[in-house]
Amino acid sequence: MTAEASRTGPFQDERPLRIALLTYKGNPFCGGQGVYVRHLSRELARLGHSVEVIGAQPYPVLDEGLPQLSLTELPSLDLYRQPDPFRTPKRDEYRDWIDALEVATMWTGGFPEPLTFSLRARRHLRARRGDFDVVHDNQTLGYGLLGDVGAPLVTTVHHPVTVDRRLELDAAEGWKRRYSVRRWYAFTRMQKRVARRLPSVLTVSGSSRQEIVDHLGVRPDRVHVVPIGADTDLFSPDPAVPKVPGRIVTTSSADVPLKGLVFLVEALAKTRTEHPDAHLVVVGKRPAEGPVAQAVERYGLEGAVEFVKGISDAELVDLVRSAEVACVPSLYEGFSLPAAEAMATGTPLLATTGGAIPEVAGPDGETCLAVRPGDAGALAAGLNRLLGDAALRARLGAAGRERVLDRFTWARAAQGTVTRYREAIARSSQAGAVTRSSSTGAVTRPSSSQAGPVTRSSPTDPVTRSSPTDPVTRSPQAEVAAGSSPADAVPRSLPADIATRRSPADIATRPSPADAPARSSRTGAPAADPVVAPSRGDRAAAPSHGRGAAPAEPESRTTC
Repeated sequence: MTAEASRTGPFQDERPLRIALLTYKGNPFCGGQGVYVRHLSRELARLGHSVEVIGAQPYPVLDEGLPQLSLTELPSLDLYRQPDPFRTPKRDEYRDWIDALEVATMWTGGFPEPLTFSLRARRHLRARRGDFDVVHDNQTLGYGLLGDVGAPLVTTVHHPVTVDRRLELDAAEGWKRRYSVRRWYAFTRMQKRVARRLPSVLTVSGSSRQEIVDHLGVRPDRVHVVPIGADTDLFSPDPAVPKVPGRIVTTSSADVPLKGLVFLVEALAKTRTEHPDAHLVVVGKRPAEGPVAQAVERYGLEGAVEFVKGISDAELVDLVRSAEVACVPSLYEGFSLPAAEAMATGTPLLATTGGAIPEVAGPDGETCLAVRPGDAGALAAGLNRLLGDAALRARLGAAGRERVLDRFTWARAAQGTVTRYREAIARSSQAGAVTRSSSTGAVTRPSSSQAGPVTRSSPTDPVTRSSPTDPVTRSPQAEVAAGSSPADAVPRSLPADIATRRSPADIATRPSPADAPARSSRTGAPAADPVVAPSRGDRAAAPSHGRGAAPAEPESRTTC
């Protein structure tokens, strides 16, 4: 029996579900969304459910050996791929108006993928009505997923991307940079509108739940916390791996303020005055410029800070095991997988109190050392304390692993998610029964807790009905046209056949790949992947198109 299974109770013996799990970006080597999809889909399949992951580039990598787990590729134009991000596609690559919209949004400095993936997913799902019992969207929050998608919808929001936007704006220098950040994050307006109309939202922590209520305006009774976890069989202690004196390990998806890496670099410089052998290994891509690169040079730490990327899961685990201290310096996290994974290996943790990190790391002095976010002095004090006290390291390491085993495993996450699936299915069935009875004149209204959201915003909103029993909702076309500012460069008139047009080239279904390399590049919670706004230099290089900086490279192990 695995470590996870030994800590989880029996699962209710109910019929297996057919699950469509959507992810607009799913590669586990470049972000938290891919990590979430990979591990959740595996555990759902182990529970006996049929899981079809539907994703765009970079495609998800699924665990092998599970026949009820499969991948359906729903390709975009892959405009941010390496080595030619922000490319202009050739004419023969365009398949339909959604492709044109994707390119137009990129050219004008926006980020199109949540919207365009949602439109393709809607078309695909409606063409396959009856194939799924439930549709689970992994933070797309696009207009295409409003209304009828062929099955009840459950949506995961790891944390609102509006948090990333705010931190990026706070750090932006000059009006040009601020304008670039606002344009890049323009899709968050759509995500707010969509989130408010969703019947069931899952999130990974109490902190994220409150952010979703406050930032996105979702009703509190529709937001449910289902914590995620670490792979506790992979991330486990191993006395055979020797500790490297002075080694500190952290993960960072990108050189963005959210991750707080610049404060850890400054703290390392302070720590080395007492512990000259202290050095930092960062799982992520080395920035060529920016605050972190400047801090490394300013403090003369070129030989004391190492960046690694593209490492396998096994290599990552051994790296964390070899460290005397694991550190999470983030200003905010919606969950923090690196914290849970480090604790699972028995490595003592130093973490900030940003966002949901305390929910994962636990009480200061019991399962971790906790410090204020954005405080290099406090980080340095914590590092000095841990590096100088072997007994403290051993006590915190053992308590941290026990906390993760008790609270944060993927098996528990899957069970909690299935509970919410069944609630959504039951709610949809009750709503359907009310609709059918009302058509015969015998109207039975559900309680307020069962009733779905009112989705018609005003008498003038355009509405669509696919059948007499479909709920009234604004069409995705109307949402795109009515919900965008002139700066969004979105067509005002969109084709009406979004639910029916489907090119054979759009769809390619395959089982989970048996030859997928066991690599990963995570640096944080499968919280929303940090959508890095273009830097000033990147935007200045192509003013005619307003193009931004490429997201983190797919092969680097970096999650949020």
